[in-house]
Formats: sequence, structure tokens, C-alpha cells
Amino acid sequence: MNANPVLLQKKYARIIEKFAKNQNISLDEALNFFYHSFTYELMSKGISDMHCMSDEYLIEDLEREYSDEYGNRKAI
Repeated sequence: MNANPVLLQKKYARIIEKFAKNQNISLDEALNFFYHSFTYELMSKGISDMHCMSDEYLIEDLEREYSDEYGNRKAI
């Protein structure tokens, strides 16, 4: 199943904004991390209907990836 591209872009924007706020990083840094993340890869390819998951679930996935890559800057 493929998501509507406009709705998917809006979902990306919400996720990036909340992720940046939670991690206390800039939007640019969050944007860069998101578009290079495994979470984005799964969402963009429609694998396991990841784009259907809640924003909070996807943000938690990003935070786990971020913590794995950059250390535990924020407790999840």
C-alpha cells in the first residue's frame, strides 16, 4: 500500500519537528538524520506499512536510532 505523497510529506514534517524538540537539536540536524535513517527508508518504501504507524511510535524509533548512533543524549 502506498501513502498519498502529500500526506506522507506532512507526516515527515511533524515527525522531524517533534524529534528535533525531543532531542534538543536543530531542525536541520533532525532533517538530515531523518532522511538518512532506517525509519525513513522503511516509510518511504512502504515496508510493513510503517507510514501507517503513529507519529509517536515513529519518533520513538528515530530516538532509538539516534541514541544508537550518537549515544544517549536524552533518555527515552
